[in-house]
Amino acid sequence: MRIDVYVPLVLSLLLPAIAPQVGRRVSPALAARVLTAAAALTAAASTWALILLAATLIDRAPSVTAEASEDGRALPEPVPETIAVVAVAALAVVGFRLFHVVRARCATRRVLLRLCEGHPPDSELVVAASSTPHAFAIPGKPGRILVTSAMLGALQPAERRVLLAHERAHLTHRHSALSTAVALASAANPLLAPVRDTVTFLLERWADEVAAGSVGDRRATARALARAALVSQRARPGCALHFSEHAVTRRIAALQTAPPPDLWTIGAAVLTLGALPALGAADATGDLLRLLAQTLPGW
Repeated sequence: MRIDVYVPLVLSLLLPAIAPQVGRRVSPALAARVLTAAAALTAAASTWALILLAATLIDRAPSVTAEASEDGRALPEPVPETIAVVAVAALAVVGFRLFHVVRARCATRRVLLRLCEGHPPDSELVVAASSTPHAFAIPGKPGRILVTSAMLGALQPAERRVLLAHERAHLTHRHSALSTAVALASAANPLLAPVRDTVTFLLERWADEVAAGSVGDRRATARALARAALVSQRARPGCALHFSEHAVTRRIAALQTAPPPDLWTIGAAVLTLGALPALGAADATGDLLRLLAQTLPGW
């Protein structure tokens, strides 16, 4: 356990390092899926590693030390006590960060659902009267597309079709689930923040590709993105087809070329990288159980 328990924490550095390259070389749909899965595995393993480190404090419990003293046994010290205490503090921070992400996402969803109140329950498109250009995909049963009147008024009919196809792609492929999963992974392990940003970008690229396929014109899709970026330049980042000017520029440039291929070998390699921290955590768990058997006879 002295080494294995740290493996998930160290391997957390590798996934953020390769995520941008995977995002550029692999199709957005495949890259987003495998990076999210790998991030979830890595975050779960690193959190479990912290739990294992914190669990080593059990040999400091008064009842355990008293029993060991009576039996004349020396208690093992798998990790320094300071590291175990730091792990406890880190777990508290992880819990707070996870709570914050869940609360923020629930609050956002409640606001969006309130904007849809009063509209027929079976209507997919909801138009909100607003001078700020916005477009959102609201998951649910049924999922809805919320678009402001300012956004619709700024776009040509062909561009509106791109907008709706883009937001519909988010609903059809359940991008909100992937976005939530990678956000939670990043909250549990801050080292995975670059992976979260990459996946967020890839989900928009994925929707762009679906929209381009739906309207049958990649250049028209790129023009719609450019128009949406122009009309929303004075709005806060994150509105209207999402993302900052730099990210939108990258998305437009990507639509000017052929879509990236589904490189399953790279996808499998990313999943393997995500599984390695889990294997390290599993090995450390076995070591801890053996130590507990020594510390607590009859356990």
